[in-house]
Amino acid sequence: MAISRNQLVKELEPGLNALFGLEYNRYENQHEEIFAKETSDRAFEEEVMLSGFGNAGVKPEGSAVTFDNAQETYTSRYQHETVALAFSITEEAIEDNLYDRLSSRYTKALARSMANTKQIKAANVLNRAFNSSFTGGDGKELCATDHPTIFGTVSNELATAADLNETSVEQALIDIAAFTDERGLKIAARGVKMIIPSELQFTAERIMNSANRVGTADNDINAVKSMGMIPQGYVVNNYLTDTDAFFIITDVPNGLKYFERSPIKTSMEGDFDTGNVRYKARERYSFGFSDFRGIFGSPGA
Repeated sequence: MAISRNQLVKELEPGLNALFGLEYNRYENQHEEIFAKETSDRAFEEEVMLSGFGNAGVKPEGSAVTFDNAQETYTSRYQHETVALAFSITEEAIEDNLYDRLSSRYTKALARSMANTKQIKAANVLNRAFNSSFTGGDGKELCATDHPTIFGTVSNELATAADLNETSVEQALIDIAAFTDERGLKIAARGVKMIIPSELQFTAERIMNSANRVGTADNDINAVKSMGMIPQGYVVNNYLTDTDAFFIITDVPNGLKYFERSPIKTSMEGDFDTGNVRYKARERYSFGFSDFRGIFGSPGA
């Protein structure tokens, strides 16, 4: 249905002082702090996890060398979604509006809706991180204590769920440093950035930036800060829905990814019969993860 003069009664009359409701600031591109961007030219993208080799054995003199096998372990799929929204304005509403160009005002609102949708879809990867109904290529949710590997299991979640505090952050960093690959070999991983909801920003600031330990009368240093353990600090994501969950992005490659299949495009056309003008915005993309070791999380206590 087109926006007609019935929806714009006050804008057709003189004496109106202000129009408001479409000029709010918005949270811009918060997904870029979490996801590595890649482009795609297909309907979907797949990435395959490969296993390397196990530890080498001792070869007794005169005996044959031991051969090992590498293999594919699981496949992560990124299924692109088409996200689109449109609106239409009658010819009469455009002609009779007294205050500004309707098309300019509502195309800004259209852009805001598209941007907000993208942030929600990006944040949903973390909002569902502990939900077993949303699994990755290995059959487990993003953050789990028992990701299956050839060697055994790997955890990227605190063994005992905990709120954000000094102890939980230190344990998370210890667990990240203990990551192993698909064959059980240790990998040199570390946390680089913390992702939190807005409710935890004051707690994170004290933990990350206090010179001394938080909440103690001792003169102990804040080890997380003094050792530079999370070098990129913390970032607030305003679209996270769990108020006490927190995440630490690691330096493991091929973790969380955003594939852009088609960047946002806008178009407009007039209808000959009615004179209505239609405006549309459209883009295609997907958010997901390949290697779960790219993030560590806790759902909170």
